[in-house]
Amino acid sequence: MYAEADVYVAQAILAYDDKRYEEALSLLNEALKLDPGNIQALYYAGLVYLAQMNTALAIESLKKAQAKSPDDLFIRYQLGVAYFTLEQYDEAQPLLESVFKEQPRLENLGYYVGFMRYRQKDYQGALVAFQTGASSDPTMQQLTKFYAGLVLGILGLSERAIVEVEEALRLQPVSPLTGPAERIRDTIVEARERERRLRAEIRFGVSYDDNVLINPQASTDPLAEFLRTRQSRSFGELALLHLEYSWLRRGPWEATASYSFFESVYNNDGTSAFTLQDHLGALGGFYRSTVASLPYQLGLNYSYDWLTLGNNPYLERHTATAFGTLVEDSGNLTTLIGRLQFKNFLQDAAIPPALNVDARNWMVGPVHVFRFASDRHFIRIGYQFDFEDAEGSDFSYIGHRALTGGQYTLPWGETRLRYDYEVHFRLYDNVNTFPAAEGDFRKRKVTEQLHFFRIEKPLSNSLTLSIEYQGIFSQSNIAIFNFHRNVFSLFMTWTY
Repeated sequence: MYAEADVYVAQAILAYDDKRYEEALSLLNEALKLDPGNIQALYYAGLVYLAQMNTALAIESLKKAQAKSPDDLFIRYQLGVAYFTLEQYDEAQPLLESVFKEQPRLENLGYYVGFMRYRQKDYQGALVAFQTGASSDPTMQQLTKFYAGLVLGILGLSERAIVEVEEALRLQPVSPLTGPAERIRDTIVEARERERRLRAEIRFGVSYDDNVLINPQASTDPLAEFLRTRQSRSFGELALLHLEYSWLRRGPWEATASYSFFESVYNNDGTSAFTLQDHLGALGGFYRSTVASLPYQLGLNYSYDWLTLGNNPYLERHTATAFGTLVEDSGNLTTLIGRLQFKNFLQDAAIPPALNVDARNWMVGPVHVFRFASDRHFIRIGYQFDFEDAEGSDFSYIGHRALTGGQYTLPWGETRLRYDYEVHFRLYDNVNTFPAAEGDFRKRKVTEQLHFFRIEKPLSNSLTLSIEYQGIFSQSNIAIFNFHRNVFSLFMTWTY
């Protein structure tokens, strides 16, 4: 009986291949009468029903086949396609995703998986599927290119997006997709041309600082106790202006120039000499593209800033920073940063050579971001190694910095909560000329912790109100370098 059923199935397959669907279905029904559990008969019955656009019966037959052989890749694929046809994506996606892991270049599979990921705003995953998949059908090829262009546009790779959409138009110059594809292409081009080149930010705020002068913690060290007598608490005002202009946009390349001005003014007579002003100019260049369907960005930035303290020249810095960012998927982003900084303090002529803090600082390290809900929430972790090569023997060190933090956006009013934590371990190279106690010289060790917390509420007219707290806690084996500092601030920010 089973052998006779197999004969019917073999005849049905030939009829199916010749597109004689009614004959194939009749033969398959005869086979199933003899062997109701015949997996091949159930599978081909599902294919026939799909070809006849009878998707409900196709699902019924393919589900029976899957129950008999749950690991069969082609049964899972056809069942997933059937659910996809009915737009039952919650049923289709697990089946087609599992097949994609095993055989991503199966006919049209890349489009199906990419489209469902696109619906879920998993744009990175969608791009991988669109660019990995294969199809011999010109219409499916055009659909795949069309959606790949949409995804690339969303990811900010407008030049690549235009290439994909134009390729979709070349595949079938006259099709139902031609009009929408042309409109998408023109929209991307116009958006790129209109994209704001000038960006600006202005911040004004007030603050309270409980240790402007960095007074040490209580100890038995005479010098540290003397420094603690200084008045170091103060209210103050802060202002920030940041201007940035994209002066070059050509294909995947972009170059920017920026200027920032920052000033903090303290109102207490004992701390007014620590009023700080900073002017910073920068030039940056960026290149954006994809590698193995993963978007990345490479950048190089140079900045120069000039600081005054109490209206006197205090510090100039030259900083060169290189970075590379890779977007692994919609939930993961990794950046590798390298930096070289030259610091020149401008009031060190009368300082003993060992206390000269002019230095070169090398830093390198990765930062990884876990992203959620289209970046409404994220978690950040990272590590940095830095080496400070100072002119003065007291200030050269090797450092290790661990970073973590995150953001959570509340469901009402787009209010954002942000917290960052850093701990910087520094081991100084030489015996310190400041003794911990009389006759007690040692190499300095410092553990410095930074806590930063912000509540931010967007308002109308591009305004944002924020409350910030910054706490710096330094612990050292030399008393004068032990200190705590707490700064509370209220800001209003306008962005353009």
